[in-house]
Amino acid sequence: MKLLDQVLAANQKFINNLPERFVNYYQETDKLPSRKLAIFTCMDTRLVDFLEPAMGIKRGEAKVIKNAGNSVTGPFEATIRSLIVGIFELGVNEVIVIGHLDCGVAHSTSHSITKKMLERGISPDAIKMIENELESWLDNFHNPVQNVKEVVEKIRDNPLIPQDVPIHGLIFNPNNGEIEVIINGYKFDSGE
Repeated sequence: MKLLDQVLAANQKFINNLPERFVNYYQETDKLPSRKLAIFTCMDTRLVDFLEPAMGIKRGEAKVIKNAGNSVTGPFEATIRSLIVGIFELGVNEVIVIGHLDCGVAHSTSHSITKKMLERGISPDAIKMIENELESWLDNFHNPVQNVKEVVEKIRDNPLIPQDVPIHGLIFNPNNGEIEVIINGYKFDSGE
């Protein structure tokens, strides 16, 4: 059975035996995050169904934004756009950036990705279009803690993000669920 077929079969089983906690979903859960929180984190598979419970976050309480290496590459790229919508349209008033130990992006390079892209038939001309961005992103990401600090700073310094929104930086251990505070956004905002 192909992967899509597996997903569709699992979905049919799920909806036919809908867990009680989802039965009244539309009456109990809103599109607005009830804790007025946006979480920006990595797409690592070890975080799925582990990070939010480790934080005490339940369905409907936070907007969760993910990408490879929880990276921000520009002043109006997808993550910033998502935060703008979250803040101005969906009531988000606090942001937590969460990196994690043993991040795969820390072990990637523009050279290794480019080589694999070429092997899979991606045109050298297409790669040339993104070469500088690929290098500045992957070749500078070696330490998840440092990345969290840089991402918090990029978000905090972005002129499109209100200064009254605390931006926190955390590191998550994908093996045991432990969270370490790298940057406490409240302390920054209060000048401590």
